[in-house]
Amino acid sequence: MAIGGILAAFIALNIFFCNGALVPKLAPVAAAPVLAAKIEEFDAAPQYTFAYDVQDALTGDSKAQYETRNGDIVQGSYSLIEADGTRRIVDYTADPVNGFNAVVNREPAVVAAAPIIAAVRAAPLVAIQPKLAGYTLPRAVATRLPINYSRATPVVLP
Repeated sequence: MAIGGILAAFIALNIFFCNGALVPKLAPVAAAPVLAAKIEEFDAAPQYTFAYDVQDALTGDSKAQYETRNGDIVQGSYSLIEADGTRRIVDYTADPVNGFNAVVNREPAVVAAAPIIAAVRAAPLVAIQPKLAGYTLPRAVATRLPINYSRATPVVLP
């Protein structure tokens, strides 16, 4: 069966012997047309502004960013809550003259005041148990029974 599969593959690919070597029979292919290169337009004064703000009380995620670009000058700011609870705020500017400059500030962690909980003292629990009647052992009674050492008389039944 393996030889039949190989033979079928040779037939399917139209392979034949030519000068003692295996040569695949290829169909002629038309030359690909040459496409003119697209010239991308260059914006000499690009402008954009974007911002986002995430405040998720469920996960504690708090981050924000604002950025604007006017030509080659980019200005922005972002903030986030670090692992120790402090807020990091970064204000940055990038321009062709001074490059990228960032000023990093840290704000202390904001701790919410804990609610005042009045001390609650519970009264001690008193277990109410029913009074059980006392249990006493029965009194031992010694009784002397008469002992009969006489012989038993046989009884004959009718």
